[in-house]
Amino acid sequence: MNRPLFVSLDGPKGVGKTTLLEAVTQSLRADNKKVIRLSESKSDPHRGETMALVNQLVRQPDRDLEWEVCKRLAASRSWISRYVLPRQPPDSIILIDRWYPSDAAFRRLVPFAEILQLNLDQAVRVPDLHVGVVTAAAISWARATSRRRGLSSTVIHELEEHAVCTDAFERAVLDNGWVLCRNEGLLADATLQVVSAIYKVL
Repeated sequence: MNRPLFVSLDGPKGVGKTTLLEAVTQSLRADNKKVIRLSESKSDPHRGETMALVNQLVRQPDRDLEWEVCKRLAASRSWISRYVLPRQPPDSIILIDRWYPSDAAFRRLVPFAEILQLNLDQAVRVPDLHVGVVTAAAISWARATSRRRGLSSTVIHELEEHAVCTDAFERAVLDNGWVLCRNEGLLADATLQVVSAIYKVL
């Protein structure tokens, strides 16, 4: 590879994405692959200011305010694309925890097609592989609410909201031809699916 392979894993809350990321990392490293793990939120230099707007949006839903959130997130991803991704070793596989596909789940007022175009217009790097991790809403809700930290979501507080989020995200995965990973069974099965998809694009 002339540059790192860039793979994003996205999905609604509670789908087991973080656990899957760890399992995929271990599998690739066991095969002597150099894996770099990144998190969009931890790499974003302006996440605090953006989340303040998200909190405001939760209190008072407004399309213009949600569009401002989308613009700020896209600008941060553009910054990561310019200053973080190019610094990674060229022979590595970058696994990032969330990228613009996650907006399909969490943004409610702006159509995802507009959000996607916004990110492309801001020169946000397109992953070499998009993986959308999903479960039935009832399963991910039960998983998330059983954790000590709970759902840990700023924008979703009820199962009905979570179901809408899940349906919207799965539609976006199918509409855009991303890899759909249904993580409802054995972790080993989901891990094998993702690792196999990565090897297909290496």
